[in-house]
Amino acid sequence: MRALLLLPLGLVAACGPPDPERVMRQCEDRARAAQGPTGRVAVGANSEDGRFASVAIGVTGDYLAGRDPIEVYERCVLGRTGALPPRPPVLN
Repeated sequence: MRALLLLPLGLVAACGPPDPERVMRQCEDRARAAQGPTGRVAVGANSEDGRFASVAIGVTGDYLAGRDPIEVYERCVLGRTGALPPRPPVLN
């Protein structure tokens, strides 16, 4: 019975504070997506299906709302860590 009570406490303790570098990378991805539509095109052939082609286009709500990518980044980091980012995003 005691082990069952300690299990939820162990799961909560494992969460811990978020890794700031990881959060900044994730938020940079979100800010890049706010810069404009993303996409990919694949064309090829194989022995099973013959020729194939695929197209994928992604558009985020941040882009559609016209949000500034820098602001998207700063709000994202602030929301996940409780502090403003220590460096600007890398948005190549």
